Amino acid sequence: MATLKERIHIKRLIFAGVLLFFFGLLNGMAIPYFTNPKLGLSAHLSAMQHGFVLILFGLIWSRLELSGKSLLWCYRFSVYSMYGIWIGLVLGAAWGTISGTPMAGAGFGTTQGKESIVNFFLNSGALTIVIATIQILYGLVKKK
Repeated sequence: MATLKERIHIKRLIFAGVLLFFFGLLNGMAIPYFTNPKLGLSAHLSAMQHGFVLILFGLIWSRLELSGKSLLWCYRFSVYSMYGIWIGLVLGAAWGTISGTPMAGAGFGTTQGKESIVNFFLNSGALTIVIATIQILYGLVKKK
């Protein structure tokens, strides 16, 4: 049986996933209006997939054998990473950045400040999902 904190994390992970999925739907309707529609499509697909990842994490959460602090950080990293990557892609599509997404951003470019903001979200999101995934893998294989 999941503890109260675990049940709260489960509920919040599933809610965050459904909300991100919903944002992805809205993002999909806005694709033609982005400076870089190809990157807008990437943001849309990212939100849809990342929403499902958060829902999946919520569904397996009670099976993880991690300390309370580890679960809290895993929860924070999971939510931040999925939203952070999506926000980075949306901003990149709106601003027409290239450095963080050279294939989707080919032919575009903007100020170094905007490029740096997008790169921050993409890189920090990528790093935190790797850490969260390692924690989840460890929590799934750890014996009581």
